[in-house]
Amino acid sequence: MLWQTLNQSVELGWDFYGPVILFVSLIALAVPVWAAIGASAILMLVMSGDMPLSAVGESLFTGIDAFALTAVPLFILTGDVLVRTGLSRKFLDVAEALTCWTRGGFGSATVLVCGMFSAISGSDAAGAAAVGRMTIERLVESGYPRPYACALVAAGACTGILIPPSIAYIIIGLVLGISASTLFLAALIPGLCILVSILITNIVVNRIYKYEGGEPMTLGQWAFNLGKALKSGWYAFIVPGIIFYGIFSGRLTPTEAGATAVVVTILMGFILRTLSLADFPAMLLSSAKVNGVILPIIAFSAPLAEALAIMGVPQGFVAAVTSFSEDPMVIIIMMIFILIAAGCVMETTPNIVILAPILKPLADNIGMNEIQFCIMMITALGVGFITPPLGLNLFVVSGITGESILKIAWQAIPFVFFMLIVVLFIAFVPALSTTLLPAIYQ
Repeated sequence: MLWQTLNQSVELGWDFYGPVILFVSLIALAVPVWAAIGASAILMLVMSGDMPLSAVGESLFTGIDAFALTAVPLFILTGDVLVRTGLSRKFLDVAEALTCWTRGGFGSATVLVCGMFSAISGSDAAGAAAVGRMTIERLVESGYPRPYACALVAAGACTGILIPPSIAYIIIGLVLGISASTLFLAALIPGLCILVSILITNIVVNRIYKYEGGEPMTLGQWAFNLGKALKSGWYAFIVPGIIFYGIFSGRLTPTEAGATAVVVTILMGFILRTLSLADFPAMLLSSAKVNGVILPIIAFSAPLAEALAIMGVPQGFVAAVTSFSEDPMVIIIMMIFILIAAGCVMETTPNIVILAPILKPLADNIGMNEIQFCIMMITALGVGFITPPLGLNLFVVSGITGESILKIAWQAIPFVFFMLIVVLFIAFVPALSTTLLPAIYQ
């Protein structure tokens, strides 16, 4: 019924179905996402004749001609430098000292480090791989079953796109014309709620199965351990401190904060003698590979978005959904289901550039605040990263450990459940996303 209404609203023909079939086929054949989007967009323009093919080149350029996008490679490079200088291990030491008194202390420390590292590096997959290599064996030694340890790291890494600064918010801000700094501020409370939900899940599971017990200690002992960890690794927090203070105080744009973070991290690596000039070629190549995946997707999304807009697909989608149900609650749940399903099969960037322009008019139609919509969208996509059996992070941790994907997926179910509860709160309680914003956005 929904698809029939969409057909009637937009009068879709093979100029729409052909490119869609091509896109799905190319993705199934493991063709890079940017190439699948580009080929589909060009085919759609050629078949529909709505836009001259000569304008595609100009559209590609305007798609990435944005100062805000400069922040993307800078945050990616910062994450690489943090790993190579060993500063990411200092994060883990402090987080472990902070949580060692609780049941599941090292597991909680792992989640905290996943969130911090993934948020700075801008990639959930990179965070899952980097932190997983540091922590999974230690989690197993602490008493965790290996599949559960993998699921814990995969869940913790999901917070990378949810806790600002996050590349996902930079991209959705660019696509929808919203300030990235505003989205960073709005995402702070929802991102922390997701992080707390993962921590609570781990504590509850630990109490049930007694994987890892906390160390009995007095407040003085805990303070001593924390002080010792901070004394040996306080300097690692200079980088996230610069980023958070610079952006949230308004003194730095995300791009300026990323550039400052890169310079400071490199200088710290030289001072600590954990980084040398010989490390730069591999480090820059690694960052370039990640950036080379993201930017072509954004570039090719521009002609695709223009083609869909000319064909009236977003407006048709709104008409189709509202003909099915005009109840805002039903519509929001449908959007969440679509986003989680999309997050299972594709990375954040292509999902944002394809789905944001289509779902945003639907959110406007039910009166949802645009900031709240953005936070809900990114959070739901994040849940998709560990939703069994196709979540991307599940495959990442399976790849670095050799553990069965099905075993990891089974252990991830409690995390998905609690994270989904937070998504529903974000969707139905606007204050979670707008409390920290100026009155104009509330």
